[in-house]
Amino acid sequence: MQVLVAGATGKTGVRLIEELKSRGHSPVALVRSSSDTSDLPGDVTLRQGDLTDLQDDVCAGCDVVVFAAGSGGGTGPEMTDKVDRDGAIRLVDMAVKSDVQRFVMLSTVGADKPDQNSELAHYLQAKHDADEHLKSSGLAYAIVRPVSLTDDDGSRDVLYGDDVDVKGTAARGDVAAVLATAVEDDSWTGKVALMQSASV
Repeated sequence: MQVLVAGATGKTGVRLIEELKSRGHSPVALVRSSSDTSDLPGDVTLRQGDLTDLQDDVCAGCDVVVFAAGSGGGTGPEMTDKVDRDGAIRLVDMAVKSDVQRFVMLSTVGADKPDQNSELAHYLQAKHDADEHLKSSGLAYAIVRPVSLTDDDGSRDVLYGDDVDVKGTAARGDVAAVLATAVEDDSWTGKVALMQSASV
């Protein structure tokens, strides 16, 4: 399948591109003109696009869309809204217009019920709003909510749901593998999954 990946140059996105390629898919990396694409495979298809100003045809020709982007920990509330909420919501809307088969959202632990007393309250609310928009879009969807991310590759030994320790960690390699499975496995349709790595 042709899979558009938003956030393709990020630490999880780069791993996801490799994972999709290894499974025989054709990833399309959504990149800004200023993006550093040096970590991406040389043969990956690049598509210009900025999550703060997406073109209507950004999802054209793609079977699945994965939102694995983030505004980054060093940005303020305005950029969090522009990327994590509004960018994700617009990408969902463009996926609907392009008759995309499935949309996979990389969300986060706590996005189901944002804790307004948390120092991450604004980010959690932005992710919550994007997730809810996806759920109501009519698209076949999967939402993956990892706990705190590490830069490890992981062992592919993953825990879900009630088995997850919310204070645990999720290796980015494991997260990428879960996202790739959600892309291709119909049993993930309509699933919202809290996840962590059982071991790193």
